Amino acid sequence: MQHLLDVSLFNSMIRMVAPILLAALGGAICSRVGLFNVGLEGFVLVGAFSAIVGNYYTGNVVLAVLIAIAVTVVFSLIFAYMSIHLQANVIVVGISFNFLALGLTAFCLKAIFNVKGAYYDKNMIGLPKWDIPFIQDIPVLGGIISGHSPLVYLAFVLVFALQYLLFKSVLGFRMIAVGENPVAAKSIGIKVNRMQYIAVLICGVLCGLAGAQLSLGQVTMFTEGMTAGRGFIALVATMLGQANPIGVMASSLLFGLMDAFSIRLQGFSLPTHFTQMLPYIVTLLAMLFFRRSNYLADAQKANGSSR
Repeated sequence: MQHLLDVSLFNSMIRMVAPILLAALGGAICSRVGLFNVGLEGFVLVGAFSAIVGNYYTGNVVLAVLIAIAVTVVFSLIFAYMSIHLQANVIVVGISFNFLALGLTAFCLKAIFNVKGAYYDKNMIGLPKWDIPFIQDIPVLGGIISGHSPLVYLAFVLVFALQYLLFKSVLGFRMIAVGENPVAAKSIGIKVNRMQYIAVLICGVLCGLAGAQLSLGQVTMFTEGMTAGRGFIALVATMLGQANPIGVMASSLLFGLMDAFSIRLQGFSLPTHFTQMLPYIVTLLAMLFFRRSNYLADAQKANGSSR
């Protein structure tokens, strides 16, 4: 057991939770304005591919992350235009964007890099690892917290920033009002569509960061469908956390731990196919025990009543 639960396991959990947490925070912001965004998987995948392309052409990690954010924001704008302005069903649009991202990244992988399946360049430099002064010297705690990429630390900082935004700022109150009752919000002068566009754009930024962490922070490569369901896990984390950033962080940490745990079990000569199932089994169990069954209905009702 001591070889199973050690410092490196929790260090891996912190690293692997970052893409899930960032995407889940984006989903939480969307749900607060009445948009149930099931397109998180596609958003993160586009961000991951864009980060690799940006790094390939610029050779600069910072620019690569900014390019990932910019491309994902454009992608999210199309989603917002279709679901808000054209009044398309937000669930159908989100699912369509997941398939679009999967096919588009596979096509661009062949068109840009002339490869299929995966692209890897041994000379490509990924995100740096930061060792936190003083904390890195603390036994156990230093081994868990220190030595991660900047985006990992940014993910946890954004949890508290978004908590303040939603529950302590005027913009946050307006977003919540739009999600709770868009008709009443519109009657007091709140521009419902504007609030929803802002939320989707914030989601695009967060998913771009999630994709950059996935392709440049955890590994320095891109493979087709490399999100491997993390966007859907992030969606469940949003639901379990009740679209509250602190709650979303707690549920994301659970899924991150299971993700790291599944990799650790591979070292015990267990079949890879079974160990890789663990995060998704936990996701299904979380859905079974998820008691607020009207969450999706509330989101759809709020989204529909604003039109």
